Amino acid sequence: MEESHSLAVSLFSEILMADQLARSRLGKALPKGMELSHFSVLNHLARAGLERSPAQLAKAFHVTRGAMTNTLNKLEMAGYVHIRPDWDDARRKMVAISPAGRQARDAALASIVPVISEVVDELGGDRVRAALPILRELRSKLEDD
Repeated sequence: MEESHSLAVSLFSEILMADQLARSRLGKALPKGMELSHFSVLNHLARAGLERSPAQLAKAFHVTRGAMTNTLNKLEMAGYVHIRPDWDDARRKMVAISPAGRQARDAALASIVPVISEVVDELGGDRVRAALPILRELRSKLEDD
């Protein structure tokens, strides 16, 4: 039993440290003024190709509605998203990426791809491919809670 506790602590310690280091490295690579949270929301909207409500975005990113509203307000002020009332429910809003937001997302992606590609190249594609199913399953189990 003690060994499984030690293994769990080691696994989560490595994941948390890797997360911190990855966020730091990506944050430095992003274009000036763009935060990782901004890129993440723009990337999500660009990939989804659909409008999302702030509540849907908050749920997708596992953050509070207040935190998502703060991020969306900054993105709207930068002209990266359009926020409109929901035509079916005036109490709700809907968020869509703007053309400027798509350009900003593409520029950010171009700046971080070399950074993340370098790490993957150093680790080796086969090892990364082998790790992905385990990481996906771990994420899935954590999402279930």
